[in-house]
Amino acid sequence: MKAAVYTRYGSPEVLRIKQVTKPVPKDNEILLRIKASAVNSGDVRLRKADPFAVRFIFGLLKPKVNILGSVFSGEVESAGKGVRQFKAGDSVFGHTDMRFGAYAEYICLPEDGSVTFKPANISHNEAAAIPFGGVTALHFIKKAMITPNQKVLIVGASGAVGSAAVQLAKSYGAIVTAVCSTSNIDLVKSIGADKVIDYTKEYFNETGEKYDVIFDTVNTISVSRSLKSLAKNGKMILSAAGMLEMMQGLWISITGRWKVITGVISHAAADIVFLKNLIEAGKFKAVIDRTYPVEQIAEAHGYAEKGHKKGNIVITM
Repeated sequence: MKAAVYTRYGSPEVLRIKQVTKPVPKDNEILLRIKASAVNSGDVRLRKADPFAVRFIFGLLKPKVNILGSVFSGEVESAGKGVRQFKAGDSVFGHTDMRFGAYAEYICLPEDGSVTFKPANISHNEAAAIPFGGVTALHFIKKAMITPNQKVLIVGASGAVGSAAVQLAKSYGAIVTAVCSTSNIDLVKSIGADKVIDYTKEYFNETGEKYDVIFDTVNTISVSRSLKSLAKNGKMILSAAGMLEMMQGLWISITGRWKVITGVISHAAADIVFLKNLIEAGKFKAVIDRTYPVEQIAEAHGYAEKGHKKGNIVITM
């Protein structure tokens, strides 16, 4: 089968298209023919080994995982003899968890993994654009226990996680203020933002507004400077935090009157099902910036690294 393979850490050019062995499903696995995947920040960080700590998990000198891609949408080609939920011909979508491997024509996944049936009202390209931002945003929104009529500020609202966070916060009944650039104002309004702050014209803490939750999806805010915009007993979500921000957040949570939420997200099929139900109800939609064939995976990674994408970059097989 065809796959985008990398055998060393580095720039997007380390990704090469090669023929590799097609996998065979175990008794509890499905063999999925992938129709679409996406380029996410996790793929970029692993390809670059940035931060360096990535090497301690995925290979010190060279990557142990040679096929990236953490999200997918496709069709079940066959199922192991122990599989009961899925059968050949089913259209499914989801997240590979820490397995990666979705930049390929085929992948084997456990039946009880983060996978469910694709909504009939969206394409494979749209479905592949949902899980990364959707599951990440959902993880943190559930941790923050957002409730109706809370004021929620979302920084980086036009990105993969940010655009998902806007829609999910609205589904929870929050009053959402989105922070983005001038060119993305119409986009974030179209997905439900009640108010928009253009960061090229003003910093959000200059408005005097207080928020119950501040959700930084892109690691661009000053944590200490932003506290003055957080309501008493408010919560700050730092989904893209580095080690420094994590340490700051821990200190604030221990010594202050606010709670800072960071850390690694978890995946579960229930989260994919939750997103599926929202999609089918018309309350969540994919935001896609560009679509590339897998043969242009290096170009797709290069565009992602520029940091200006709107929503998701989809890869077709």
